[in-house]
Amino acid sequence: MIPATAVDDILTRALAEDAPWGDLTGEVFLPEGARARAALVAREPGVLSGLSVFARTFTLLDAGATIEAASSDGKGFAAGDVLAVVTGDAHAVLRAERVALNLVQRLSGIATATARYVAEVAGTGARVVDTRKTTPGLRVLERAAVRDGGGHNHRFSLSDAVMAKDNHLAVLAAAGISVGDAIRAARERLPHTTSIEVEVDRLDQVEEVVAAGVDTIMLDNFSNEDLRAGVAQVAGRAIVEASGGITLDTIRGVAQTGVDVISVGALTHGVRSLDLGLDVDVAAVTA
Repeated sequence: MIPATAVDDILTRALAEDAPWGDLTGEVFLPEGARARAALVAREPGVLSGLSVFARTFTLLDAGATIEAASSDGKGFAAGDVLAVVTGDAHAVLRAERVALNLVQRLSGIATATARYVAEVAGTGARVVDTRKTTPGLRVLERAAVRDGGGHNHRFSLSDAVMAKDNHLAVLAAAGISVGDAIRAARERLPHTTSIEVEVDRLDQVEEVVAAGVDTIMLDNFSNEDLRAGVAQVAGRAIVEASGGITLDTIRGVAQTGVDVISVGALTHGVRSLDLGLDVDVAAVTA
């Protein structure tokens, strides 16, 4: 569930960006008191996400606007499907249109892409997760879209868990500190509820990291052969995550190596927004 305050904050900023001094076209072209009815229509198939965000965009500008949902987040749809119908003040409907569409199109694009990745690993036991490669300011929405597509979330922010990556290890090495000692020292300082993950890029790093007591070890840019070897070496002592350049074409092979988690940055940074349109019902426009 996305916090309502987070949604309102995002939408308030987006609407102000789109019409900082009002909607000039609406103010000079539309008759006062006009009302409009418009349908959210799919131009291509996909998986829906962001419907509540879409709806809230209109009610922020017109508290009396009504949104009739014909689908729900996480549901698939076909080209031509009507996903929702908005009825309200015509000025508000047209002012909210672009912001509402931009968000529901992007979020549905993320959900659709995620569903494709999840389908590729079916039956393997591997979990598909996102990364922090999200649009600044939109992470809470994009993470929800990943869940709508059947995926899972990694840590939400730098504050959620310890995750030492290659640059952290480079700093340790320059200071003459072993990764094993750093893990043990971190464990002493952290509450028992906080997990530790460490990224490695070579098989010879695995044993030291796992023996020091990490919760998750990330095997970064490993070949499938080395992933299998890494999984065997860990032998259930930690969660094994695979990461690095994973695509729809390669993810099933990665999943079949026995890893527990596959993180895919492309779920949020490499997707195309879906083509959804808002079609005004001319016959329903009233003044």
